[in-house]
Amino acid sequence: MKRFDIITEADARVLPRGEPVMLARGGHVTPLAQDTLNERRIAIVREGRASSDEAALAPRADVRSVAIASDHTGVALRKTLVAFLRGRGLAVADLGADGGEPVDYPDVAAAVARVVARGEADAGIVIDGAGIGSAIAANKIAGIRAVMATTETIARYSREHNGANVLTLGATLVSADEARAIVATWLTTAMKEPRYIRRLAKIRDLET
Repeated sequence: MKRFDIITEADARVLPRGEPVMLARGGHVTPLAQDTLNERRIAIVREGRASSDEAALAPRADVRSVAIASDHTGVALRKTLVAFLRGRGLAVADLGADGGEPVDYPDVAAAVARVVARGEADAGIVIDGAGIGSAIAANKIAGIRAVMATTETIARYSREHNGANVLTLGATLVSADEARAIVATWLTTAMKEPRYIRRLAKIRDLET
């Protein structure tokens, strides 16, 4: 993580999009630089408030790749979302399932969670009937923070406050339009506050 005593607009424009930076204790960010950092979804970690190790736990702000899967109840919604995500220019790993045969949600949830945990995708989406079981299953994989969302507000809070890196949806609970809105909000919400990022380390410690 790059460390700065002062961040100017010129600095902000060349920083990698979505990657956090550290500001030294007593450091300063110019107003124009702050606007550019916000636009580029770059989080500032202030020295002494959250370690670089903790900041690395925050989900990627600039999501470029998504792994998605569903059980048999979520096939139609998954296909809708795959087209939606690709239409936004994202790389999508569609892990199925397809066909009318019953599929157990823990299997598809684990498939997505493992891809995200290994860093092969920036974020994951799992769809089953209600989204609850998939969230429970995905959260058994170390490094995963999965949340089931039925509203844009929950989606936003799950990223901004809790650093969720997997989103689960209930095909029987949300319409295609609602799902698209939830996904768009979730993908474009960054986790920036050092106090929230520090808490991710405590979640990680619970896994061990």
